[in-house]
Amino acid sequence: MSIEDSTVEHVVSRDGTLIGYLRIGSGPGIVLVQGAMGTAYNYRDLARALASDFTVYIPDRRGRGMSPKSYRKEHSIIQDVEDIDAILEKTGASRVYGLSSGAMITLEAARVLPRITKAAVYEPPFYPNGISFDGIRQINDEIERGDFGSALISSINTSDTGPRILKWIPKLFAWMLGSFVLWMDDRISRPYTKLRDMVPGIRYDFNVVGGMDGKMETFKEIQKPMLLISGSESAPYLLESIRKLDNVLPHSEHVELEGLDHGGSWNSSRGHPQIVADVLKKFFV
Repeated sequence: MSIEDSTVEHVVSRDGTLIGYLRIGSGPGIVLVQGAMGTAYNYRDLARALASDFTVYIPDRRGRGMSPKSYRKEHSIIQDVEDIDAILEKTGASRVYGLSSGAMITLEAARVLPRITKAAVYEPPFYPNGISFDGIRQINDEIERGDFGSALISSINTSDTGPRILKWIPKLFAWMLGSFVLWMDDRISRPYTKLRDMVPGIRYDFNVVGGMDGKMETFKEIQKPMLLISGSESAPYLLESIRKLDNVLPHSEHVELEGLDHGGSWNSSRGHPQIVADVLKKFFV
């Protein structure tokens, strides 16, 4: 079964936002929640690997792809959770998987939504010393003035997901590097959203991660089975945070996948979706 066999559907969230998602497969329902700079397309291979056993729902989070929504400073993780709840209510799905900032949304959804019976998360980014709110403000300022190249580099630095050298390059070179990356990406012909169009949406991701900063202990309220997934090649702070989360959650299982990094569940051009799918199938059965 291929992702081309998927059906595009929509649901209206509580605040009136139209959320688009793909549906593929048959069986119990699973909702896949992407992280920063990701769309439903980035879960193509993971969905295909799950579709023989589950009905897979892959939404575009608000502000991207099938779910256009202009960013508002008043946005909070509550709206992201309401988006997931709207999909669960319409589809009858009760299982959710989330990556990175999508893992944060999944955790909060598991805490407050009775519809969820099981949830799995891949490396939610809790920062040991807190995320840089100065970095978040810089990203917001750069996006608001249309400086998407600088915002791209700033987002990598603030999330601590790129090479250390990026933190030390002068601002002009950061702008040049980011602009070059976007220029190159603009020239790639493909069926999914371009990086340039994705950059404004990262404000949603940093809103989520910043809003949950220092709130890991709240998830001890989750009284349902939780699967925590990490990759052995991910940044040390991600490995440290998921181990701490495992100690907080009352009903959790932690699986570390050898050789995978933070993008482990993305398409096979970057990740290892079949490995992640095998773990999810075992947990969600």
